[in-house]
This record gives sequence, C-alpha cells and structure tokens, in this order.
Amino acid sequence: MPPRRPTLRALAAALGATLAVAAAHAEPAPAVVEALESYLDFVDYGGGVMFPEQLTREDWPRYVFIDARDAGQYARDHIPGAIHIEWRRVIAERARIPRDRPVLLYCNTGSLSAQAAFALRLAGWDNVRVLQGGLEGWKAAGRPGVADTPRPAAAPRH
Repeated sequence: MPPRRPTLRALAAALGATLAVAAAHAEPAPAVVEALESYLDFVDYGGGVMFPEQLTREDWPRYVFIDARDAGQYARDHIPGAIHIEWRRVIAERARIPRDRPVLLYCNTGSLSAQAAFALRLAGWDNVRVLQGGLEGWKAAGRPGVADTPRPAAAPRH
C-alpha cells in the first residue's frame, strides 16, 4: 500500500493550529501596544464622531468628506463633493487625505468608516472623524446625495 498523503484539509488544520499556538505565545509589538494605549487614552465616547445634524450647510465646505464604501456604491450616490477612498485603502492612500482640514469619513451606516478612521488616527491623523449613521443617517437628516441633485437635461440630438 502506498504511503498516505495528507489531505488539503488536514494540512490547513495543522497550519491553523500552528499559527494559533504561535500567536498565543507571541509578544505584541510594543509600538502597536503603545499606539493603541495612546489612542484609547485620547478618545472619548462620541469624540470621534459627528452627527449630520451638527453640520450646517455653511459648515460643509470646511470639511473633506471621504466616502469609504466600494466604487459601485459611490457611483450610485454620495455626499456632493466627497472623494472616494475605500475603507480598506485609507492607509495605502493616506497621501490624499489632508491633515490641515477636518475630515469626515462615512460609509453606509458608520461601521466600516469607523475602522478606517481608527486606522488613520493610529497613523497620526487627529483631524479625522466618522459621520455617525453614514450616508443613510445623512439622508435621513434631510441632507442631499448626488442622486438627489437634479441633473441638467441632455441637449436634444438633431
């Protein structure tokens, strides 16, 4: 009888167990722990968020709005003037994010943009907040999206 070869499932299980044991015994990176401690000492409940109702129409130009949803969702509707950076890409594309103006990140409801804002805060962007409720909260507060803005009619073809 030929020697038995391990199945892919068995190899995956062994690798997973090895990684779990290694992770359980690994010391966290001191710089990461220090950054997390610093962030959690700094942040207060609600300090990293803004509600749509807190922003008057006159305030909007002061802010850089970043839509952290996927490209398809951004194309369908977004806050007028918002730039698109998917939430997973905010660190990779951080050069596009100003440090000298207030930045509001949003997604549909606020959960993914909160992760992106957390990453940016740890990377040193202290001007970043999350739009509480995301685009849904924005629109529920009576604020417009680009899908709500009338577009000029196309010129008739002759």
